[in-house]
Amino acid sequence: MEEVIKLVDSIIEKWSSLDEVALHLGVSKDTIYRWIANKQMPAHKIGRLWKFKISEVDKWVKIGRAIEN
Repeated sequence: MEEVIKLVDSIIEKWSSLDEVALHLGVSKDTIYRWIANKQMPAHKIGRLWKFKISEVDKWVKIGRAIEN
């Protein structure tokens, strides 16, 4: 049952903008662009815009990818 709830949550999770992710993480937009380019931050380009799933970003941060050299 818990797996079904997680699946439903991930299906209906909204796409977040770069501004929203920068605010969520408390970093600048330039930092987000660097992380996308250099650290494989989970981001999806839709047209000319970068979009994010906050759950993917949070997971990426929790596994320590944001602090790797």
